[in-house]
Amino acid sequence: MSISVYAQEDSLLIQLKKLNNKELFTQAVSLWEKNEINNPSGSLLLTVGTSYENINNEDKALFFYEKALQYFKKTDETEYLAETYFKIYSLLDSQKNLLTTTTNYFDNFLKYAKESDKSEWKAEMNNQLAIKDFNNNDPKIPYNYFNKALQHFKTLKDTNRIAGTYSNIGLLFLNNFKKPDSSRFYLNKALDISQTTQNINTQWNVLLNIGNTYKFQENYNTAIKYYLKADSLPIKKYSLNKKRLLYYHLQDSYRELGDFKNSDNYLLDYIEIKDSINLLEQNKTISEINTKYQTAEKEKQLLISNQEKKQNRNIAIGLAGSLAAVSIIAFLVFKNTRRKQFIAEQEREIEIQKTEKILKEQELTTIDAMIAGQEKERQRLASDLHDSVGATLAAAKMQFDHLAQNKAKAAQLDEVFAKTGKLLDDAYTEVRSMAHIKNSGVIAKNGLLPAVEKLAKNASGVNNLSIEVQHFGLENRIENSLEISIFRIIQELVTNIIKHSKATEASISITQHEDSINIIVEDNGVGFNSKHLNFNEGMGLSSIEKRIEHLEGSFEVDATKGKGTTILIDIPL
Repeated sequence: MSISVYAQEDSLLIQLKKLNNKELFTQAVSLWEKNEINNPSGSLLLTVGTSYENINNEDKALFFYEKALQYFKKTDETEYLAETYFKIYSLLDSQKNLLTTTTNYFDNFLKYAKESDKSEWKAEMNNQLAIKDFNNNDPKIPYNYFNKALQHFKTLKDTNRIAGTYSNIGLLFLNNFKKPDSSRFYLNKALDISQTTQNINTQWNVLLNIGNTYKFQENYNTAIKYYLKADSLPIKKYSLNKKRLLYYHLQDSYRELGDFKNSDNYLLDYIEIKDSINLLEQNKTISEINTKYQTAEKEKQLLISNQEKKQNRNIAIGLAGSLAAVSIIAFLVFKNTRRKQFIAEQEREIEIQKTEKILKEQELTTIDAMIAGQEKERQRLASDLHDSVGATLAAAKMQFDHLAQNKAKAAQLDEVFAKTGKLLDDAYTEVRSMAHIKNSGVIAKNGLLPAVEKLAKNASGVNNLSIEVQHFGLENRIENSLEISIFRIIQELVTNIIKHSKATEASISITQHEDSINIIVEDNGVGFNSKHLNFNEGMGLSSIEKRIEHLEGSFEVDATKGKGTTILIDIPL
């Protein structure tokens, strides 16, 4: 098999990108190196460099990237300069113990990415800034960068990078926020996407990090389960650093469990892989190549006889012509079949969506009416408690105070009056507190966040409880009925914490994304066994779950006896 260069560079570039065939690629690059194609464009040089990097030949990849950079500097093409600087930076930055700096490449990438109009480079810029600031003392800084990158990747519908960004956010919550449950929430999102796209590399990273969240909580058996899932994935053999990291965690987890046989086996595997990696020598080579092509360009000299050139050209023309004809026919047949299937699937999907829309509109009308009625009833109840019952108790206490001042001097009545006065004090305080908490609803002019903060403030101090509110991305108001529903859910969860958890600390975390809102409610109370939880019994969880189902959201309970409770809620906007 060979490839034709009779159409010169454009034909070669198109075939390289479409065929994705290693043998054809090798032959094409060989012909270019033998000067069969003169004055190659930056686009061809960049494609060849990427192809070399894909087959793990970093030396030659860097050579072609530097050639492409020289070309684009002359043409001053912003998009390509951003891409080329990023490729060189990523290649060099992936090398450990690198003897040369990557700062210049990174700064130039940021410069041209900011000038670019493409969402792709805006997204990658925020992604890289988040990675650079990953260990910042304020973890909200990289979190905000990751969220900006995530919105761009969603606009581009780049599922692999969406999964990668969710994975990075999960890692941030584990390493920086020290919240393993929140970390798993994002890591599971990344795992679902990477399994759908069959991205083995991302699956491996996510499984390792989910294992690390359980290891952080000293749940070594579950951690090992995820580590072994990662080890079962067919990652490329040259990913030795990944294997080394995985085997380190496996041997450490088995050792913590007292399983020294398995621990020793994985320790031996870890040492064997570590000894086989000679990173320093490889990086010295990369550094020398980088310096060489920054200071001076050397012409690559390859001598070959004219006769051998002609033979290669003739063979290439004949075989590539045959391959192209067969490929075009097969492609057209395949494309026509897929087009018919796609049209039929679209028609079915449209009919399903019409039916679902009608049902959903009916359901939403019912839910809105129910929420409106509940809100009015809650406000009425709060008002009655405060204005009627509270006032009555206050008046009764005044009467008893008057009696206490003018009662007969009988000594045996002193204790009766003292106890009655204290009971009235307690009743009045409790009713007033209930009215304040129940009437902490979503006020139209204030919105969800102030209502939740007011709820936390009112509930703090009850049973020595302290509640902290964290929020991300709540700059804009959401639809009022949805704010009310979300607030009532949080209010019910806070009531559960006060009544059942015996907690001293609790936190409410609200994160608003472009298309969803995420709520995490955690406490350090007595917890319970979530595996045997019956949603039809106790704590109002059944009511909360139904509310979330009506909002088409997801609801997850993570609780262990003696270790507190975490509630994870995700509601689409």
